[in-house]
Amino acid sequence: MSMEYPEDLRYLDSHEYVRLEGEIATIGITAFAIDQLGDIVFLELPEIGDALERGETFGTVESVKAVEDLKAPVSGTVIERNDPLIETPEQLAEDPYGEAWMLKVRVNDPDELEDALSADDYRAQVEGD
Repeated sequence: MSMEYPEDLRYLDSHEYVRLEGEIATIGITAFAIDQLGDIVFLELPEIGDALERGETFGTVESVKAVEDLKAPVSGTVIERNDPLIETPEQLAEDPYGEAWMLKVRVNDPDELEDALSADDYRAQVEGD
């Protein structure tokens, strides 16, 4: 099955993505992760003002199949979270790279993303080509 991986995003092995605009990172999870999880029933996200540490868990996404930790792709402070998504987590599947973003974070050090995967690298990893 062919998935979409927007070129303007950076990806993590753990299936989070980041869209960096200046010092603001928009964070979500990839279509591949959502597809693997199946029907999503619960989403837990940090509060505005919470500090994220790169590589640390910042929340969970729960489906009928599994509960997965969400890993922070960058360190920074949560400045916005997508509260409607918490109310209706099934919307994640509809527009993971658009309306279904999870957090906006003011990034401490954008260089932390230097080792994140490009769209092509992530595609090769998850599709195994």
